[in-house]
Amino acid sequence: MDDKLYNQIFLKPRFRLEYEMNSEVLLEEIKKRLSDVSKYKMKVVDNHVVLDVPEKESHLWSPQLHLEIEEISENLSLIKGLFGPKPQVWTFFIISHFIVITIFLTFVGIAYSNWALHKSMFFPVTMLIVIPIVWGLLYLVGRLGKATGKGQMDELKEYTKKMLQEIKSI
Repeated sequence: MDDKLYNQIFLKPRFRLEYEMNSEVLLEEIKKRLSDVSKYKMKVVDNHVVLDVPEKESHLWSPQLHLEIEEISENLSLIKGLFGPKPQVWTFFIISHFIVITIFLTFVGIAYSNWALHKSMFFPVTMLIVIPIVWGLLYLVGRLGKATGKGQMDELKEYTKKMLQEIKSI
């Protein structure tokens, strides 16, 4: 897990690790460690593990770590990690972007119609300037949220590193 992860422009940093262990054994070891002594909440579905921060420390911008464990060979696994916001927050941002795009395209149509009909274009053109600013603000809010949850993301990252090192020493 590379520390350059946080310098990327992406809102959902990713990592990939090759791990010398059978994927099923690795998944069982992760389940055992997370359910026995972990302060983190865990959900497991097939070969996917989702780590959440504890409920009492959780806030709107708290991150999740999604791990996917794939089998490369009998004794080699690939761990794909994805840090991101909770699904509710991510869905809100996707819907917000969709609405902004729809409004922008609507005003493009209105501006073109007004131009073709030789009507005033002041309001549609104003909106075509304002809407990209709103879009930029949505992006900045997402970056602010990522910065707010960075401490918890670091904790999840360090816990995962430690856990994988412990499993490797078995």
